[in-house]
Amino acid sequence: MLSFEAHRPARRPNLTPMIDVVFLLLVFFMLASRFISESTVPLANAAGQGGHDPVQLRLVDIGREGLELNGSPISIEGLPAALAAIDSTPDAPVVLRGREAALQGLVSVVESLRAAGFTRLVLVE
Repeated sequence: MLSFEAHRPARRPNLTPMIDVVFLLLVFFMLASRFISESTVPLANAAGQGGHDPVQLRLVDIGREGLELNGSPISIEGLPAALAAIDSTPDAPVVLRGREAALQGLVSVVESLRAAGFTRLVLVE
């Protein structure tokens, strides 16, 4: 058979689009993965706490302006002593209410109370 077309050399496949796709996948998975370890702060659940003797309420409001213990302003340094003065029972609950508070402020209060020996922290809205 007679062919009038010029002989074309065999073409090699272009790998540039495949390299681009692999690079985009690499970037995606790098950004989607987590590079830091998360720490957790255990909190007690408010439901199902029946069967305990009634104790005085220890309500800590955490707001943008600062802390309030049962409606009175207080500093984070004086909070553990003031809570112990209200009720010295070691497993008495401390109710934490974050009103427009930054998450770091809430975590700072929880860590401060845990370091002072308070074990039953209840977070409410």
